[in-house]
Amino acid sequence: MSQLVLEARNIVRDYHLSGGLFNKARTVHAVKGVSFSVEKGKTLAIVGESGCGKSTLARIITLIDPATSGELLIDGNKVDIGKETLTTEMRRKVQIVFQNPYGSLNPRQKIGDVLGEPLLINTGVPASERRDRAMKMLLKVGLEEKHFNRYPHMFSGGQRQRIAIARALMLNPSLLVLDEPVSALDLSVQAQVLNLLADLQDEFQLTYVFISHDLSVVRYIADDVMVMYYGEAVEYGSRDEVFSNPQHSYTKTLFAATPRADVESIKARLAKKKAA
Repeated sequence: MSQLVLEARNIVRDYHLSGGLFNKARTVHAVKGVSFSVEKGKTLAIVGESGCGKSTLARIITLIDPATSGELLIDGNKVDIGKETLTTEMRRKVQIVFQNPYGSLNPRQKIGDVLGEPLLINTGVPASERRDRAMKMLLKVGLEEKHFNRYPHMFSGGQRQRIAIARALMLNPSLLVLDEPVSALDLSVQAQVLNLLADLQDEFQLTYVFISHDLSVVRYIADDVMVMYYGEAVEYGSRDEVFSNPQHSYTKTLFAATPRADVESIKARLAKKKAA
């Protein structure tokens, strides 16, 4: 029987905006009663145009922002998502990788300290063990020992995103939320990072929520797909079902209007180059 790592039930997020000099106060309904679940070792992709609510939903899932109402279960445990503060143990279960690898790393910290910091803050692991675990994770994401004492500005965008992924995995989370993790990268680098995520998922049985507007990337990495439109989930199903037979008019329009990069061809070229 499959194990649900994440279950969201009727998640709502409203923002109450005070009126300015000439405008009345109003309420923005960013997420409108969204429900979904993700099995262990699987990837749910949440897609839609900018402003559809997918990043707001990501911040609720990762316990960064509270929800207005609804229920969230992580590893079968109900989370009080209406609170601003949560236990350290619960926060350890969910980690996030942001879109911009240039802004997500502290420029004043060496990479070894970047990776070791979650262990210091959340678990109080001794310095020697932090260094050992950080070094192993650095190698796991395809970087080298010589990179351990370098600063973020010394790395390319793809390398920085690998570092961000490594940092997110330092606490062995149950769930990794990836918010547009490859959209700031060149296509060839995108394929490398996607391959890394796939390899890590297989090795550690990781569970992903993958936020994206790029359908070619979603088609490559997702097991299930949820399409959002103005805060609502208008389509939800397996990747093959959604791509081969979209039901909602917005999904059809989105698919028709989105240019698609051939990520599979890029992957094949990279594999051929590596084998040469």
